[in-house]
Amino acid sequence: MDNNPRSLFHELVEQIEIGVIILDDELRVMTWNRFISERSGRPLEQARGKPFVDVFPEANGEHFVKVVKLARERAKHVYSHWLDNLPLVKLSSDSDEHERQLQSTLFFPFEAANGERCFGLLMYDTNAVAKTSEHLETALKALNHKQSEQEQLLRKLETANSQLLQSEKLAAIGQLAAGVAHEINNPIGYVFSNLKSLDGYVRALLKITDAVDSATDLDELRQLKRDLEYDYIRGDVEALINESEDGIDRVKRIISALKDFSHIEEEEFRPADLHRGLDTTLNVVNNELKYKAEVVKEYGVLAEVECIPSQINQVVMNLLVNAAHAIEQFGRITLRTGSDGVWAWIEVEDTGKGIDAKTLNRIFEPFFTTKPVGKGTGLGLALSYSIVQKHNGRIEVDSAPGLGTRFRVWLPVRQPDSVAQQDATTA
Repeated sequence: MDNNPRSLFHELVEQIEIGVIILDDELRVMTWNRFISERSGRPLEQARGKPFVDVFPEANGEHFVKVVKLARERAKHVYSHWLDNLPLVKLSSDSDEHERQLQSTLFFPFEAANGERCFGLLMYDTNAVAKTSEHLETALKALNHKQSEQEQLLRKLETANSQLLQSEKLAAIGQLAAGVAHEINNPIGYVFSNLKSLDGYVRALLKITDAVDSATDLDELRQLKRDLEYDYIRGDVEALINESEDGIDRVKRIISALKDFSHIEEEEFRPADLHRGLDTTLNVVNNELKYKAEVVKEYGVLAEVECIPSQINQVVMNLLVNAAHAIEQFGRITLRTGSDGVWAWIEVEDTGKGIDAKTLNRIFEPFFTTKPVGKGTGLGLALSYSIVQKHNGRIEVDSAPGLGTRFRVWLPVRQPDSVAQQDATTA
């Protein structure tokens, strides 16, 4: 029998029903025990050397950042109780998949034999402990019931949020309806006028055509053509048709843009051309902008961004309309884009009256608005903020009274879940 202490200790760590992970100073996985491999379904060989939060993306949150900071700065053991926090990582067990997972963790620094600092992470499956005690088992069942109620409430909240999002979208389009009607009515008006002219021209051309059968000679036909101004008609018909095609194409673009905004069921993230979405949005709000500002487009080079396009279009529409409302006379609205490879950004800058510091702190609050009654719901920026959060992005605002306002929306080029799945596939 091998009584080597190191060998015995290794066997203990491998057999104990506690997760043990060792990370280097850069929080990369060095090793873990059998418990982690079995419960996570991830072989150690595929994870070794990778950042801990890449292997377990669900751990990449505010709580873990605080834990690491405490351990680094104070060189102390940081204990997280299952009552206070959600599980750090998802570790499956033989229990019911709908059962609340309880997990306590201990994170601490230590010095390796070579003098380098490492970190130990211990994870306790508190469910197993709870089931050894009748009182704890009862408490666990109560917690599971509470969790089920909370999940139902969250589903209802998500449904309500989706309905609110659509209501705000329709309300925004409703407020733009008069302008959109004008945008459609203008080309329809001159197309109708052109059709009236074409009707007269066709009648004249038919007269010339009918005269072919009854004319005694070519001179009579030539005189009829001169009387009906055939040369003028021939030139004007082409111009009228081209102008009418442009008008119908303009109506088609507006309707297509409105159709993009009317997507209710679109909830799937997919790669999208942000520039196309921005141009579509400008088509919808054109009448709201053209009398208030010159719109300048400064587009950078963007790869396709993984997003829900109609929702990002709604964010941009809210920002553009707000920019127009902030301009009292006539100004400029600049629409910019850019990317650093990992993040893409959209910027809307206006030369309006700006926002004071007190108001700036409240602009993302639901129902908060500085607009007159009937001009806004107070939900535009709040829902825009919610949409950007849903996309794992952020909104930055820079404004001062009299100097205009600049909103910048940051979006990850690829959503974190997609990155994690790609890494798992290539591992």
